[in-house]
This record gives sequence, structure tokens and C-alpha cells, in this order.
Amino acid sequence: MSKLKKSIFTGAATAIITPFKDGAIDYNSFGKIIEDQISGGIDAIVVAGTTGEAATLTHEEHCECIKYVVEKVEGRVPVIAGTGSNDTAYGIELSQYACEVGADALLLVTPYYNKATPKGLIKNFLETADKTNKPIILYNVPSRTGCNISLPVYKELAKHERIVAVKEASGNISSIAELIAECGDSFDIYSGNDDQIVPIMSLGGKGVISVLSNILPRETHDMTQLCLDGNFKNAAALQLKYLKLINTLFCEVNPVPVKTAAALLGWCSDEMRLPLCEMDDGNKEKLIAVMKAHNLI
Repeated sequence: MSKLKKSIFTGAATAIITPFKDGAIDYNSFGKIIEDQISGGIDAIVVAGTTGEAATLTHEEHCECIKYVVEKVEGRVPVIAGTGSNDTAYGIELSQYACEVGADALLLVTPYYNKATPKGLIKNFLETADKTNKPIILYNVPSRTGCNISLPVYKELAKHERIVAVKEASGNISSIAELIAECGDSFDIYSGNDDQIVPIMSLGGKGVISVLSNILPRETHDMTQLCLDGNFKNAAALQLKYLKLINTLFCEVNPVPVKTAAALLGWCSDEMRLPLCEMDDGNKEKLIAVMKAHNLI
């Protein structure tokens, strides 16, 4: 990567859940979960992302969450704030707040629902980058947003000094390989899918922004560290060992299964906000079975 750009983190970052209790954010549980993540060896924390149910947080709650995690972490690992929006102006407002309260970086999802043109995508991200002062990770997850970042768009955005990384959750290994080949000197590439950590890192990716690590921070960190050390054989063994658990954590829309898993571990309640709701009984039984198979419960 360009000498002008520095990595925000290498390894495993947790896209952390937001625990709720009686309709409000449960900061008591949140603090314990954060401490467990750090003691578990996680390399960074992403707050108020998709897994953190940002779409159902009020503006005040979104800001409170970012500020709380920054203060709780106290610089021990980088804190990355999810501040992307389908409204560029609002996303900039959130991003500026995150910068003011000390977030180390911003995670900007593509503007969902609006389905911006390539030109609109470029303008959205560049305007945010120009009006903030922290490094930016682009987040490409077309299955949820209806919008994909194409290679020409990536190439244009790579020119900005503060756009330093990409969370790639398109699931398309071929296009991710092309992205790394064409822009790997300008961006760090992180896997956005837990079932593709080792494949993407074998191509030159720098880590993962993970859902799995909510439940297994140490193991997810170890998988990425093995890749960074060039030990892809053992990393692949871990990838395959936890593949069934990973798949089960996505048997319903994220973060429903992972929050249910956290509740089964006694870390917080399984409370979510509509339209997210409790797991189907059959899927919950599958989750319990795979967690028991891994001696988690």
C-alpha cells in the first residue's frame, strides 16, 4: 500500500453486536462484551455496523454507541465507526461526530436503496472523505444494499489519501482477486464474509471484519494471524473447522443468529428491534446443536 496510507489494522476486527434490554441499549452488557473481545485478542472493533443493528438505532443512540465504545476501549485497539447512510449529508454528519469523539476510522457502506450510479457513488464517498479527517474503509455488500462498487469506481476512490481500505462482502472471489490485483497497492482489502477469510487473505487481503468473532474472538484472530504469517495450511484447517458454525450464524439474516448465540452464552439478551425478530425454532435448534458441538454451551 502507498506510503502515504497506513493500515488501520491487520487481522480480525469484530463487527460488534449492540445489546438491548427493555427497548434500550444495555450498556452494562455492552461493556462486558467489549472487554471480552479485547482480552480475547481481537485486533479492532467496529461499532454501529450492520451487525450492530445501526439501521434501527436513533441518531442519539448511534452517536452514544460510538462515543461509549471509544471511551471504553481507551485506545487499546482501533475503533471503527459505522457511519454510512443512504443520505450523504446525514452520513457526513455522523462521520464528523465520530471523528470528533475519537473514532480511529470510519466504515462507509454504499448508499442503500437509492442505487446510486457509479458517478454518484464516487461523489458520495469523496465528499465524505473531504469533509472528515479520519481514514475510511469502504463497505461493499450488494446483497443488502442493492448497490455494487465496480472496479472503475474503486480505482477512482483509491486516489484519495484518506480512503485506505475496503470491506468486501460481495462474495465474488473473482472480482475481489481483480480488485487486489489492480488496487492492492492503494487499499487494504478485508474479507466481509467469515467463510472467505482464508481465500481472500491468500490473495493478499489484510484480515476480516467479522461476525464470527463476536462468539470466537481468539479463534478468528488466530485464523487471520496464521494467514499473515504465511501458514495457510493451518489457517485453512481453522476455516474449515468453523465453517458449519459460520454457516449457521448466517442461516437467518445477520445479526439475528449471532445475537441469539450471544444470549445462549449468557452475555446479553436476544432482544432485537423490528423488523428483526427471534429466530425460527428449527434454526435455533440447529444453532444450539452446532454450538454444543464446539463446546460453547
